[in-house]
Amino acid sequence: MAIEKKRLIDMLRMMLRIRHFEERTAKEFAAGGVPGWVHLYIGQEAIAVGTCANLRVDDYITSNHRGHGHVIAKGGKVELMMAELYGRRTGYCKGKGGSMHIADIGIGVLGANAIVGAGIPIATGAALSAKMRGTDQVAVCFFSDGASNTARFHEGINLGSIWKLPVIYIVENNQWATRTNVSKSMNIVNIADRAASYGIPGVIVDGNDVIAVYEAAGDAIARARKGEGPSLLECKTCRQRGHNEGDPQEYRDKGDIEECCKKDPIKRFRERLIQMKMLTDEKANEIAQEIIEEIDSAVKVAVKDPIPDPEETLEDVYA
Repeated sequence: MAIEKKRLIDMLRMMLRIRHFEERTAKEFAAGGVPGWVHLYIGQEAIAVGTCANLRVDDYITSNHRGHGHVIAKGGKVELMMAELYGRRTGYCKGKGGSMHIADIGIGVLGANAIVGAGIPIATGAALSAKMRGTDQVAVCFFSDGASNTARFHEGINLGSIWKLPVIYIVENNQWATRTNVSKSMNIVNIADRAASYGIPGVIVDGNDVIAVYEAAGDAIARARKGEGPSLLECKTCRQRGHNEGDPQEYRDKGDIEECCKKDPIKRFRERLIQMKMLTDEKANEIAQEIIEEIDSAVKVAVKDPIPDPEETLEDVYA
């Protein structure tokens, strides 16, 4: 599949935006500015970007606790995200949701979700809505290898399958469910093999190759738009940092982390674009610097924005 130069450069730009947002988040969290917990997407950027590059604004996504990358890839505004992380009234959820609950219905982001696997039935419901309304919208659900061992995985995908819904289930297999390696939590090598149980396609893709993800997700999305039902994509990747910031990862071999970092999707994609003569080192550095300044500006604004008053606690609460 030939991909035009602009789209390739845009995908690199988006991956860099996610990376620099996450690196700055880590810094702000370590300094005590960001309350609560943060789970960073560093090393998995190719999955969100490769997938969302195929989506329209009116398509839906659901996310998980490691959701910053999904929101940014779908078009989320980093200044609103940073304000939300800082607990400011100007954030996406008026400072009440924090890192794990960012949502923007206007761009189809139905929310990050701290409950493992909870986005699976939500995406299935969004896809059912699209089918009942007769649109060609699709829903994409991002979840983890850990979530694939929950009842929500079976229930959501089973309904999507029997009702032939326009939904794509994307499992980001980063090898670790908190502290448990996939080899200890399932008796199969490939999560995608489970798709056969639901009568839908199961596809394995290199989650550190943004072009491979773009093509595989594009095929699944096109299939869903045509009314041919769901697909299960397993993106094989690895987690460069701990489950959450502050996780010492004493359960993990240092060599495993080093090997993971060698597969970095941004470094790999940047080098590929330079080899293809679609990008120069100078231009890549320029893009990165622009994004660093963009994130820096978002932080400077967020730290000055107002904190919600205690009286606002119950406002915008519907359940």
